[in-house]
Amino acid sequence: MRRTVVFFFALLLCVTASWRAEATNYSRQENWAFCESGDSWKPVDVFFVCPTVSFGNAGDLNMSLNDMQARANFVGAVNMEKGIYDAKARFFAPYYRMAALSTYETPDSEKYLKVAYADVRAAFLCYLAKYNEGRPFILAGFSQGGDHVIRLMKEFCKDAEIRDRLVAAYPLGWRLTVEELRAAPYLHFAEGERDTGVIITFNTEEPSVAWSPIIPDGVRALAINPLNWRTDWKEADKSLNKGACFVDYSGKIFKEVPQLTGAYVDMKRGALKATDVSPEEYPSKQAIIPQGVFHVYDFQFFYRNLQENVAARIDAYLAEEDEEEPAAAPVVAEVFAEDEDDEEEDAA
Repeated sequence: MRRTVVFFFALLLCVTASWRAEATNYSRQENWAFCESGDSWKPVDVFFVCPTVSFGNAGDLNMSLNDMQARANFVGAVNMEKGIYDAKARFFAPYYRMAALSTYETPDSEKYLKVAYADVRAAFLCYLAKYNEGRPFILAGFSQGGDHVIRLMKEFCKDAEIRDRLVAAYPLGWRLTVEELRAAPYLHFAEGERDTGVIITFNTEEPSVAWSPIIPDGVRALAINPLNWRTDWKEADKSLNKGACFVDYSGKIFKEVPQLTGAYVDMKRGALKATDVSPEEYPSKQAIIPQGVFHVYDFQFFYRNLQENVAARIDAYLAEEDEEEPAAAPVVAEVFAEDEDDEEEDAA
């Protein structure tokens, strides 16, 4: 097994060498929005990837890490979701050169997303090497952050040692398809409330919506209903909604509405249909998102259910956790250390 792990991370080292010139240096603390390496009493970690807060208005189609206003917006956006995940977990969120919102309307958006992913990937390698120490972890992100979480899983979860430490992944507000799972059979979508090592995601819409940039024509996404934790059409009444929470950039919940809306999974599109809210009450705040697509509300409509579910999956993971220490952590540390040495030599 160790030979397999060493080979896998040797491959990662080769790939890292080709990306190194592009990636941000995450051994520097200022490149982390959150890096809670203390609080070791918390049993797991969360590696969180921020949603899009850069709009490309100043011509920066990848967010500049030297832009202090962009950094402030970045921290604020993370604060809006942090409370879902951090009650039992240390929290890690790297600044990264996210693709600006305007790039999603261009034919070469992938070019900018690759720059963003180079940073997310480098930060995750640093997290594994310097902070993880074999601990269980959650991967989480929203919107563009969810996209990058799925990319991380496709690359890193090929290795069983990494996969076995994954409590769950929450790439909310981004699509995942059956075709993607077939291409990566080591990944598994959630089937219930407490399964572990699985992916949990959904995209919320008004029932009449038939298209969105998240789930375009010809795409059927996977979804799980956060009210009844089912993946079929079974509708969940709003009485199961334990609290929609609307959160500001400080992380403060300024409005909470129990039983705001029910929901069901549209089996044709794989979208989560919200049954008791309207576009007039909850309008889209982004020009590229049509009215009736509740993208910016995905986690807010179901905040308390998600918060409770994260705790439930952590408890389930810890209950079944093998006491044997994983072997992958020191191997990752060795690879990352070699990578840093190479960077120092290049700088010299």
